[in-house]
Amino acid sequence: MTLLHQLYTEAGQSPWIDNLTRDGIRSGKLANMVDEGIRGVTSNPTIFQKAMTNSKMYDADFARLIEGGTVEQAFWEMATSDVTGALEILHPLYEQSGASDGFVSLEVSPRLAYDTEGTIKDARSFHEKINMPNLLVKIPATEAGVPAIRQMISEGRNINVTLIFSLERYDAVIEAYISGLEEFGRNGGDVSRVHSVASFFVSRVDTEVDRRLEARGTDKLASLRGKAAVAQVKLAYKLFQDRFAGARWQALEAKGAHVQRPLWASTSTKNPAYPDLLYVDSLIGPHTVNTMPDATVDAFKDHGTVARTVDQGVDQAQADLDALHEAGIDMSDVSHRLEEEGVASFSKSYDELLQALEDKASEHKASS
Repeated sequence: MTLLHQLYTEAGQSPWIDNLTRDGIRSGKLANMVDEGIRGVTSNPTIFQKAMTNSKMYDADFARLIEGGTVEQAFWEMATSDVTGALEILHPLYEQSGASDGFVSLEVSPRLAYDTEGTIKDARSFHEKINMPNLLVKIPATEAGVPAIRQMISEGRNINVTLIFSLERYDAVIEAYISGLEEFGRNGGDVSRVHSVASFFVSRVDTEVDRRLEARGTDKLASLRGKAAVAQVKLAYKLFQDRFAGARWQALEAKGAHVQRPLWASTSTKNPAYPDLLYVDSLIGPHTVNTMPDATVDAFKDHGTVARTVDQGVDQAQADLDALHEAGIDMSDVSHRLEEEGVASFSKSYDELLQALEDKASEHKASS
């Protein structure tokens, strides 16, 4: 049994891969990863940018698609094709797991991050076009995204909430999920068929907090570096446990509702001074997901540790965040900046991808 399988069977955490390429789908690599214990796939605009600009596997499709549509339409057709291929590979796991895993995520356009109605329209369109039960549509947890998340859950649609950076926003996401389920149930929907994950971003928090600590330049503050991200996740897991308990949740659970699992995202270590599995080994626990890039998956397979850790040291986690507050680190400002940067980063990747495809379209037309 691989460590990835053990992570799920012994610790209750689902390892997903944060990557999606046409080559991985067609070569059998993704299927092999599933055999080794990967239980889901996430994608985002940056992943598609790298996949489509570094491979010739899309050229024939692209040339055909731009004959009858725009470059942006061609992109979404190719992305949809890749996601559908991955969904088919993961579908047997979806069935075997009783619909607890085997999901593939496709994100709405990053241009809609601050557009509630546009996000609703996009998410609804993806679900209706692909129409596979193991699809998760990703919606960012921006202020405009939260009501779109609630609306999609109230329609019984599976959602991956992305770009969560703060405990306050995570609490709002949980509320959107629970109240959306309640509305879906009141309208006669079967709440047992709704699935969702809430993607709490990890490593970027340390990157930003460490930058602020280093700017202050004292030895005392240096001891707080590398503490914020793990501390926040441990408190996020406690919030998860608290919110998915009590009479309100139990009423939904009695109807078959599933908890919205917290998903730890951005779990590759950005600072080479930190252990390469800092954001994996420290955050293991039941009813959670960790989506990892290829290198982090390989590292875990090689030297990961399977042990329940996410709810250990919660008091120390709170103490670390209190110490950061006393040091003048405003975590609310940190999360606001990271959210803005996250949206901007995905938007930049999306724009660069479309520009690369525009250039390719021009070359195609010039040569034909």
